[in-house]
Parts: sequence; C-alpha cells; structure tokens
Amino acid sequence: MKKSILFLFLILSTTILSGQNKAVQAIRSDHQPRHYELLKEYVEFLSLPNTMNDPEQLQINARYVVEMMKKRGIGNARLLEADTPGAIPAVYGEVLTPGATRTLIFYAHYDGQPVNPDKWAEGLSPFKPQLATAPLDKGGQLIDFPTASSLPSAKSEFRGTETSSILLQPQWRLYARAAADDKAGVFTILNAYDAIRRTKLAPKINLKFFFEGEEEKGSTNLGEILEKHRDLLKADAWIICDGPMHASGKKQITFGVRGDVNLNLTIFGAKRPLHSGNYGNWAPNPAMKLVRLLATMKDDEGKVLIPGFYDDVVPLSTSERAALAAIPDPAPMMQQELAFAEAENPSLSFLESIITLPTLNINGIVSANVGKLASNIIPTMATVTLDLRLVKGNDHKRQVQKVVDHIRAQGYYVLDREPTDEERLTHPNIATIRAATGYNAQRTSMDLPISKLVIQAVKATSDQEIVLMPSAGGSLPLYLFEEVLNTPPISVPVVNYDNNQHGENENVQLSFLWDGIETLAAIMLIDFK
Repeated sequence: MKKSILFLFLILSTTILSGQNKAVQAIRSDHQPRHYELLKEYVEFLSLPNTMNDPEQLQINARYVVEMMKKRGIGNARLLEADTPGAIPAVYGEVLTPGATRTLIFYAHYDGQPVNPDKWAEGLSPFKPQLATAPLDKGGQLIDFPTASSLPSAKSEFRGTETSSILLQPQWRLYARAAADDKAGVFTILNAYDAIRRTKLAPKINLKFFFEGEEEKGSTNLGEILEKHRDLLKADAWIICDGPMHASGKKQITFGVRGDVNLNLTIFGAKRPLHSGNYGNWAPNPAMKLVRLLATMKDDEGKVLIPGFYDDVVPLSTSERAALAAIPDPAPMMQQELAFAEAENPSLSFLESIITLPTLNINGIVSANVGKLASNIIPTMATVTLDLRLVKGNDHKRQVQKVVDHIRAQGYYVLDREPTDEERLTHPNIATIRAATGYNAQRTSMDLPISKLVIQAVKATSDQEIVLMPSAGGSLPLYLFEEVLNTPPISVPVVNYDNNQHGENENVQLSFLWDGIETLAAIMLIDFK
C-alpha cells in the first residue's frame, strides 16, 4: 500500500514539474527576444533618484511604478496611503482570477539608500545607469549601451574600440543605485506577470502586488498601511523579493530574516576642545573612554559579553538544521575574495554566525578629525553607532535595554539627551544613548504547505539544487505581515550576492534579472490543488 501511494506521489510530482517546465520555457521564449526593450525601461526607472530621505523623489518613483503596472494590465493600480503626515505611500495592484480561492501577494521596495557620488568609481554616477563587461573591481570595462540598430549584428562603439555583434551579454553588470536593492525586485515581479500575460498562461490563483517606499529607513509606516488596508491585502502568503542569492549563484528561498535596531552612543569630555599638550593626562578624553567601553562588550573571538545577550534565542528546528547543513559554505571563497585571514568567531561556520546568533556591530565611530585634518586636541565627545541584528526570540527594545544596563554597570550615568553643566560636574562618566526604531526577527516554517509549493516551483526553474535558507543575515520588517495580517512571508531573492547593495558601485548582473523573471513567474503559476 505504501509503495502504491509513493508511486502515485512520484507520478503526480513529475506531471506537475513537467507542466511547470513547459510554462518556464514559454516565459523564457517571451522575455529573451525583449531583453533590450526591458533593459531600456529599467534604465529609465533607475535614472529616477530614490533616496530614502527625499519624499519628492519617492513620490515620483511611486507614480512611475503605478504606470508600469497599468502598462502591463494590472488592475486597481494605485497608491496606498498611511494617515501619518509625511508617510511615503505603498503601491498596490491586483490580478484576480475568476473562481480562485487562493492568493499570493508579491513584495519589493522602490526606495534606496543615500549616495555619496564621490565614492563611486570613475565613470559611474549613482543615477546614471552604466553597463560594464564584468565587475569593475575584477577587470570589467565600462561600455556604451547598445542601440536598437546595433542588435544583433551591426557594428557599435565599445569605449573607443570597434566591435561587432554587440548583444546584451548575460555576464554584463548594470551599475546604479537600487539596481539590485531593490528596484530589481519591482522589475522582475512586474515582468514575470507581464510574461505570463503575453504568453496567455492562466494563473490559478489571485495575484496581488505591493511595493513599499520606506523599507530603507525601517518601514516606519508599514504597519499602519497594512492595518489600514488589511482587507485589501488578504493573502495566503507574501512572496518577498529582496536581498541577494547564495554566493554560489544557486537559486535560493529564504524563510526568515533577522531583526534590526541601531543605537547612537555618545561619551562626553570637557565642554570645549583642549590643547593636548597643555591638558593631556589631566582632562578626560572621551574617545579613549569610548573605546575602553566598547572593549567590554565583546571578547577576542567575537562573543558578546553583555549579560543575557543570547538568552532568549529560539533555536532552529530539526528541518531548519538539516537545511542549513545542506547549504554549501561560501566562507572559503568569500574570505579569499575579501582578503582577511580569520573570521571574527572562528568556532562558528559562516552560516551559523549570520543565522543563529544576534550581533553587536560597530557601524562607525566619530571623534574630532584624523589624517590631514587632525589637530593636537583632546576632543569634547566621541560617538559610535551600534547595529544590533536580532534573531527569532529577541525583542528589539529588550535587546537595547541589555546594552544600556551593561553601560550603566560600567559606571556610566546614562541619558537620552546632552548633559547639563551640573550633571557634567557631578558625574565623571556620562553617556547619551538614542535608539532608533527597530523591529524583530521572523521565521516561516519550511514545513508549511505553501512553503513546499514555493520550493517545488523554484526547483522547476533550475537545473541545480536550490538553497533553502532558514533565515537571511539581513533584516526586513517581515514580522509585521504575521503580526498585522497573520500571513506568512517567504523570501525569494533574485540578484547576485556581490551587488554592493547600500554601498558605492551598486550593480546587478543581467542574467540574474532574466532568471528572476522565470523564477517569479513559476511561483505566480502555483496550483494549490
């Protein structure tokens, strides 16, 4: 009897995969001849500045995404506003299938990190997209965008060298802010549906689309938008298209994210800068105090020494542990590429360190000037920004309080503002701590029926084993989808791991955009029956 059931299951799985493979071939046949056209629109999209702190820029991007949706026949395309003044709207659209009882909603965000154009490579500008033959730090050369007439065989200029048969090569990189994080998510989601529409494939479920405009500053108003539009946003699962794929290039599904909260810590000295010769060894140096304080927070092997820092961590399940063990370890390759000799915590594997434990990271330290601008002074203050990444079980407020309690235990008088003169004269050690808005980690079970359907759909688009990641190292406020809407999120990243997201020279490899279209289209064609 068991053998008969197993045989029946194998036949059914093979039939489903065969149908999905045919659909993937149809999607590929549609998007491949249109790469030039698709890239042209993407370049236009990337040319719109989308800095997270510029509401006018983000409103322009939101309206552009609405038009992208309308152009593809997506219904009810509109902005979803929050009631909070100054909140950036989300963008919504839907494709409802007659008789369908199941719904998937696809998420990406259209805002981007701030830019410092001076740090970008020569020839690059954050909002002037540029093609390169390969990563610039690995010998890639900037190239002109081919024109329609140069495809596929006419001659074209190649940075001063004449060549022929200029095609959009899959290994080429497109450089621009948000090229990978996360306009690539918007691009691949919308073009996945467009390919389905163009090939007249018929989704058996309702499809909804939700593009956020405040992810890069912590999704401040996301909870309010979800609550306000909860009936509109009902679904069986959220498919999150954000973050990088595995370093091996294999397709990946991620079932959770770490939480995140930042805090700024300032240590105070004298009220004005003092001559280091006349006052050295007498006036307290806040920079020295700060580095001593930070040294009490971690040991030489990266273990956080703050009491209770790891106490509330929820361990991985058996299936999550098995998935983790099956993932190729990218550490040796990445360590070679990044050129450092030893990991901070050599007793842990790369994946264990980024998935199973909370972190305490120094994002940056400021105290007076260095280098050519340095002067012989004792500074008035020293400030550090600490980044706390959280895993399931941690609460962001509780985790910050652990840090505050530790600082108090080191003899510091802790404030949430600058000290008064009276406080300066009374307390030898003063620290000001200001915590940003944070959010908690989230994990979706790999054993849910929808999780298994997504795994099956993504496998149908790849000729390699796919990577099942219990949690990402990065952070998104995915806990809100469970907390507000009681709906599980599952992340399906589509961009290359070496995309320089958040930094200078952000880029995406073209082949990942095309593969992403196929991956997301396969998920849109899931059949719950």
